[in-house]
Amino acid sequence: ITRLQAEHLAKTFKQDGLVVDYAMRYGEPSIPNQLQKLTDQGCTQIVVMPLYPQYAASTTATVNDELFKWMLDLRWQPAIRTVPPWHDNPTYISALANSVRAAVAENGKPDALVISFHGIPKRYHMSGDPYHCHCMKTARLLREELGWDTETFHATFQSRFGSEPWLMPYTDEAVTEMAEHGHKHVMVLAPGFVADCLETLDELGNELEEEFHEAGGETLTYIPCLNDSDDGMKVIEELAAANLAGWVDVAPRPAAKAPKPKAVRMKKAG
Repeated sequence: ITRLQAEHLAKTFKQDGLVVDYAMRYGEPSIPNQLQKLTDQGCTQIVVMPLYPQYAASTTATVNDELFKWMLDLRWQPAIRTVPPWHDNPTYISALANSVRAAVAENGKPDALVISFHGIPKRYHMSGDPYHCHCMKTARLLREELGWDTETFHATFQSRFGSEPWLMPYTDEAVTEMAEHGHKHVMVLAPGFVADCLETLDELGNELEEEFHEAGGETLTYIPCLNDSDDGMKVIEELAAANLAGWVDVAPRPAAKAPKPKAVRMKKAG
């Protein structure tokens, strides 16, 4: 999906003569290799966009760390810009809201909407990491955009491991408790991920759905990430254009039409 996002962006900005590429924080193509590839192509001004809307020392900061470590050994360094967090970007919030509205139009309004962010150890938060604040602001802005009350809108944290406390409430425990208290229909959205992956499709779409059913719930609807949808690409294009300003002045244009993601509805068997 990341590759498709980069390809859409490249098509959008093709006439501006921009080179668009992508890298993986873990795995290939790696950040250092892709940066070297860009400089070998003659790029002297590079914008690095971490695809993490909410800043965390364990995510966004590590992307920047890889970038700066690569630059340490250069005898000649290109001009670099890094894109700041965009957890409260209006276009991003609107895109998330549209995803929820589409799921509601298709499946009906749920008893509860769960906004699940990837968790971090609580000690990171206590050390000054702004991640929790960014997540809560995204959640608040999305709830206000949707016009939902706090009784049906819940922000939680997933993917914890180890024995130390992580940010709470935990997604799995919250959803199980909802089922035990009579919530039969729940929707889940993961706004911290811009592309679906194992932590969304498997952890939320499969494992969480199974736990919800075991606790007495009936349908759990997983709402896909923005991925390379029209709304998702509009967010990335806008961020790119804003951070290119002064180097290359471009205006975001409509991305090529991509199929609108459909919510995945899981119904209790039997």
